Amino acid sequence: MPQTPPLPRTMLLIDTERFSDRDDVQQAYLRRMLFGMVDRVLLADGVDHTLRLRADRGDAVMELIDPSVPLTTLLRSLLIDVPAELRSVNRLASSSAQIRLRTVLATGYVAVDEYDGWVGTDLNQACRLLDAELLRAALRERGDDYALCVSESVHAGIVRHQHTGIPAEEFNRMTVPSKNGPLTAWLHGPLPKHSPAPEPVQQRPADPAPAPQPAPPGGIEFRGTNHGAVANQITGGITFGGPGERR
Repeated sequence: MPQTPPLPRTMLLIDTERFSDRDDVQQAYLRRMLFGMVDRVLLADGVDHTLRLRADRGDAVMELIDPSVPLTTLLRSLLIDVPAELRSVNRLASSSAQIRLRTVLATGYVAVDEYDGWVGTDLNQACRLLDAELLRAALRERGDDYALCVSESVHAGIVRHQHTGIPAEEFNRMTVPSKNGPLTAWLHGPLPKHSPAPEPVQQRPADPAPAPQPAPPGGIEFRGTNHGAVANQITGGITFGGPGERR
């Protein structure tokens, strides 16, 4: 199959904390729990296999989801359903089989090549957010086994508009360094302790005032208020320069 053109996608990335610290039996269990949770949540949102592509990363899963699936629906599930699933799973698991997750929700353009590989700068940036030390630190400091961040595009398009079940005030802006420059994202919940302050939002500079146009040769340049200048005939008072300079 030839490479598809870049198409708009929703990107869902979920990674398991300290996966490599477990033995083979525990890793197999964690994978079953992770993939089972993702399938249950997405199917409950109406996202069947025809609306998504999956990449298995061993300790992580990446989903490319059709943009016809509402982002509001997905985000509400990530805020409510995934934490509930985690509590249910961990309640019955031994201490060595507890599962803790980092999650990123992003949007952008991704192409699928002839080797079923995924290509796109937006996807690269989402992967960097998933692997960011700020997101890892946020999960380490939390007691609920879950840390979620969304890309700048998801925040601008969805979160900041205060849709039902998506409290914008609970998201905090964070800046993630990368080899291609800083990335802005939004963390659900408090930023980790000792995290660097987010870079200030750059304000668009005001447009410069237009330069005054020179008067035409041999003509008269009027400034201030001109009364009665109609069709090249002037009647009434004319003010040159400003108030108090009537001639």
